[in-house]
Amino acid sequence: MEKLCEFGSSSDDDLKKKKKKRKVSLFVDLLGDPLCRVRHCSNYCMLIAEYGEKKEIVGTVRSCMKTVTRGKTIFREFPVYVKVAYLLGLRVSHSHRRLGIGTCLVRKMEEWCVQNGAEYVYMATDRANSASLALFTQKHSFVPFRIPTVLVRPVHPHHDVPTHPRRCRIIKLSPSLAEAVYLRAFSSAEFFPKDISAILSNPLSLGTFLAVPTECDWDPTQPDPTDLPPRHAVLSVWNTKDSFRLQVRGAPRLWTAACRLTRAVDACAPWMRVPSVPDVFEAAFGVYFMYGLHARGEGGSAEELMRSLCGFVHNMARADEGGCKAVVAEVGRGDPVLPGVPYWRRFSFGEDVWCMKRVGGGEEDWIESQPSTPVVFVDPRDF
Repeated sequence: MEKLCEFGSSSDDDLKKKKKKRKVSLFVDLLGDPLCRVRHCSNYCMLIAEYGEKKEIVGTVRSCMKTVTRGKTIFREFPVYVKVAYLLGLRVSHSHRRLGIGTCLVRKMEEWCVQNGAEYVYMATDRANSASLALFTQKHSFVPFRIPTVLVRPVHPHHDVPTHPRRCRIIKLSPSLAEAVYLRAFSSAEFFPKDISAILSNPLSLGTFLAVPTECDWDPTQPDPTDLPPRHAVLSVWNTKDSFRLQVRGAPRLWTAACRLTRAVDACAPWMRVPSVPDVFEAAFGVYFMYGLHARGEGGSAEELMRSLCGFVHNMARADEGGCKAVVAEVGRGDPVLPGVPYWRRFSFGEDVWCMKRVGGGEEDWIESQPSTPVVFVDPRDF
């Protein structure tokens, strides 16, 4: 089915069009598991489209249900939870496009979402994908809702990144303590999942890590461990490489040659600490996804702690022998943690458009309301 629908690939014409809009295109290789991005939710569905007398599989779409926060409202002190459906993985074979197959798949999946009690349906796509945006906004009445920023940092293959051990110490939190910390930190955020405990205890979650100043005597075994010090940073790590792989295609030859040169210099003279680019152009590779990024502090201390945490995750990825070549984070465009997250501009983009549609229930319309905070919790299962 993946071959018929050309998962993780693109025609030469598509690549030429994308090159004009962006120098690098990112494609997903699902490694034979088309349900990998929804199977970790308790309720999910996958539909396929068959065509002709031979019932050839020509398209597919997936969706999963979950309950998330929509932030605090002016009428309620506590966060409001709503049931949403995340729609993803819409694919139609190149030879069967412009036949209404994609429209039919989306319509049938919306019916499944409504039957399962969804109040809203949302999807994410690249702003450069005009065909996908037109399909959802013009034909299915979706509305552009949020535009998070995707930050990508390649993993240096030959040396670790300094984590400033003299200025901060990093503590691994238990899943139960991490849940309590996140419930406080993201009480006003949007899209914070109600089943956060299932995410933190998932085998793909490599842990939640807290950074505090070295002189801080905070102890996770104290009576109220959620009473964090005034200066701290926290994040969790999701191992996406065991679910699916990414592949960078469409890069100019001159750029790939320059990247090879940086790797050669870094291998011959690691003491120079050249910011080399790992080999991400020849084959699919895995990434670590950082989620639940939160920091608090004054005078740039929060940024420094978050930067140390990101360096710690980079070093985790470098030590991974399974082919992890990048560390990725996705945060709201106005999120306070943004200045403290290191990334490479060439690999990153701020055009991940989330579109939403209201399909039932509720007195207040989330789409028309103003966000109570610029923080958006990005579920690692959605990435």
